[in-house]
Amino acid sequence: MTINPGPPEGRPHAPLVTETPDPGPPARDERDAKDTALDAFRAPGPDGPLTTDQGVRVDDTDNSLTTGERGPTLLEDFQLREKLTRFDHERIPERVVHARGAGAYGFFEPYESLAEFTCADFLQEAGHRTPVFVRFSTVQGPRGSADTVRDVRGFATKFYTRHGNYDLVGNNMPVFFIQDAIKFPDFVHAVKMEPHNEIPTGGSAHDTFWDFCSLQPESTHMLMWAMSDRAIPRSFRMMQGFGVHTFRLVNADGRGTFVKFHWKPKLGVACQVWDEAQITAGRDPDFHRRDLWEAIEAGEYPEWELGVQLIPEEDEFAFPFDLLDPTKLVPEELVPVRPVGRMVLNRNPENFFAETEQVAFHTANIVPGIDFTNDPLLQGRNFSYLDTQLIRLGGPNFSQLPVNRPLVDVRNNQRDGYGQQVIHSGTSYAPASVGGGCPAAMGGGRLPEGVFEHYQERIDGAAIRRRSPSFADHYSQASMFWRSMADWEQQHIVAAFAFELGKVADQEVRQRMVANLVHVDAGLAADVARHVGLPEPDAEPVDPGSGEDGDEAAGPRLSPALSLDNLGAAGIRTRKVAVLAGPGADAAQVRSAHERLGAEGATVETLAARGGELATRDGESLPVDRALPTTASVLYDAVLVPDGADQALVTDPDAVRFVTEALRHGKPMAVLGSGTALLQAAEAGEPDRIAGVAVCGPGQTAGTSFWDAFVHLVEQHRFPHR
Repeated sequence: MTINPGPPEGRPHAPLVTETPDPGPPARDERDAKDTALDAFRAPGPDGPLTTDQGVRVDDTDNSLTTGERGPTLLEDFQLREKLTRFDHERIPERVVHARGAGAYGFFEPYESLAEFTCADFLQEAGHRTPVFVRFSTVQGPRGSADTVRDVRGFATKFYTRHGNYDLVGNNMPVFFIQDAIKFPDFVHAVKMEPHNEIPTGGSAHDTFWDFCSLQPESTHMLMWAMSDRAIPRSFRMMQGFGVHTFRLVNADGRGTFVKFHWKPKLGVACQVWDEAQITAGRDPDFHRRDLWEAIEAGEYPEWELGVQLIPEEDEFAFPFDLLDPTKLVPEELVPVRPVGRMVLNRNPENFFAETEQVAFHTANIVPGIDFTNDPLLQGRNFSYLDTQLIRLGGPNFSQLPVNRPLVDVRNNQRDGYGQQVIHSGTSYAPASVGGGCPAAMGGGRLPEGVFEHYQERIDGAAIRRRSPSFADHYSQASMFWRSMADWEQQHIVAAFAFELGKVADQEVRQRMVANLVHVDAGLAADVARHVGLPEPDAEPVDPGSGEDGDEAAGPRLSPALSLDNLGAAGIRTRKVAVLAGPGADAAQVRSAHERLGAEGATVETLAARGGELATRDGESLPVDRALPTTASVLYDAVLVPDGADQALVTDPDAVRFVTEALRHGKPMAVLGSGTALLQAAEAGEPDRIAGVAVCGPGQTAGTSFWDAFVHLVEQHRFPHR
């Protein structure tokens, strides 16, 4: 038996989450308050008679009302008119950005009370479960685009707290392309499909996006993230989330603390590679949505740990960057992330449109204990998110939609409007003494628990249109990100820039973008220039105060927490392993793969040239989970080839392509006995010399040590140095 783990990656895999008591996911029959509240809006079952919208029972829904069997359709057919009218009005405007997404319900529970820092209800009591709804999304593409495009991913969480709804509306990257919300329409117009031909769908590899970025150097740090593998996650369940902005926690005494929010997946952070992502988009454009849905249905509930970076207000200016700048992150080496709780998603929506499509997130949906800062991008989002729901969801009453309703009673003087669901009585103004009076505001003196009061901060200044000089450094953190990457991550970033700029027709845009990259790293700029056919730019002298020379005044040179090498997690739960078999395969080895890897929580599927049953060399019949023509290696995390089927597999082009792609994408593999012939057919070289491949040669027995070794390879996810 030979195990080649590959060359060292340069950084050890670090545990992702702290060791806290894990009570495990709830049983499926446990129902939270939000699930129970939705009962009032669930449609009745199909057992009763078919009716119109007015409750009139229908005798025939297959034929229109006509004059005779072949005569004209009658205008009085109200059933036909209702059915067609409702169909014609089913669609609503999709989101301008984040149009394509998937969502799920679950809960959040804190590890301990954070009352020292905040009076936010959901952070007060260790173990108290607050219902949540989470929506993941891509940014650029429309609803019909593919899941695995290179893009930022939205990570929005709605907490249904006892003091109202709180929305943490973030992304899977901790920074953004722009500093001021006034540039948001420009950025979105640039990244969206070009107006003359509405191409490309779900991608940024086109002239207008790179023209904008080359002229807007504040986008440079975010571009480094977007060109990294973070922009092509393996799964929603295996990506981080960030609040992006600096927010403020406020405790019961009114004391504020700056905070950055982090979501870290229990399964570790894992990504695709670009070639793999492109193939996946064709093989299964719903790859991420399907993955989330199937994991929850199987009881493999996704889990994230919520962490916070807490910064005392007196340290606001203690950093070499501005905390209000959304193009900057706070390195974990300067302010460690403190784990404060966990979130588990354990229930899929029952109706995509009613729940996932109609859920409305808003950065200004905050609760007592959480408040804003003067981040200019956040301030604009606080206007825009509310404004966009008015047109998308048809008016101001979208908060009455079931998925958006808070669990607490709503009392105010807002009235009427499209889609009003509530029968109000009494007056609709304040103050009022007739008609039963009006709801009482809770101001005056010390406020009782659960009453929101804005954080009190004195601000003096003239009304100006000017950025703070503290926002002017656009390259230091981009350079830190680049230096923090492993060598293979840097290679992928270069390849991504080369691909994207290679799609840009305007030569001046290419040149301008490469010139910007010189400020990040001269070697990066030179590599990208060579790939896109440009002369290598001159390396400009380093500004001593820019941080490009590693001056600690501009922040740390490296942040190991940014590299995927350090974001893995132990175990192989929910990893998908393909057993590539054919007639004559060793039945015992196929069964062992299912039993041994399944015991570790992996999903194991047997693939063969055709569906149905597979005849083994022992005379048994094994069920085939999927036929090779219907699937591809990109839909799996690892591949195992058992002994005995070499003759059938080496002549099957689907099998050879399957293995060739898996090898090219650095996926863990195991080959047993004559299964090594398939690797040779894929022209991979000697199997025992390939990084990330476990080999059990002819005549050898696949014992415990072999299976343990293969599990360890799958745990590492990928071998990029292959």
